[in-house]
Amino acid sequence: MSDGLQLSDAPQERRWIKNPRDFWGCIALAVLALVSLWINRDLPGMEGPLFGPGTAPRIFAVCLLLLSGTVAIWAVFTVGETPGRFHVRGMVVVTISVIVFALMIRPFGLVITTFVSFMIAALGTSETRWFEVTIAAVAFTVGAVLLFVYGLSLQFSVLPRFML
Repeated sequence: MSDGLQLSDAPQERRWIKNPRDFWGCIALAVLALVSLWINRDLPGMEGPLFGPGTAPRIFAVCLLLLSGTVAIWAVFTVGETPGRFHVRGMVVVTISVIVFALMIRPFGLVITTFVSFMIAALGTSETRWFEVTIAAVAFTVGAVLLFVYGLSLQFSVLPRFML
């Protein structure tokens, strides 16, 4: 009968933060929200009933700040796990994938760029099964073309310039 409480014969160490994993994760998200607010400080916001280019980023940043602050406060009072090992590989590989996408989208088009970026992002874990990732990359690429080119009518080059 476990209701999420930790019952153990071993004495619990007294900590100010009882759920450090959630607490430090929320602090990182709060810092991200504050950085976003600082970066978008010069964008015009709401002018009357009209949204400005800075309205949505500010709304999202404030919501993230409020939610992360609430969970961080909650983490001080609830018992939870200690943070595990921090893995950098996935974060670095996904960042590289986004940069590759940004550099490739104009010369290579949406199809090749989306597929290559998806495959690069799959390198972020050692548990990648390449056959399944290839099927997912093809499905994701088809979905991106259908959504952005045909659904939203965005002006993306679908194929590389040298193929047109």
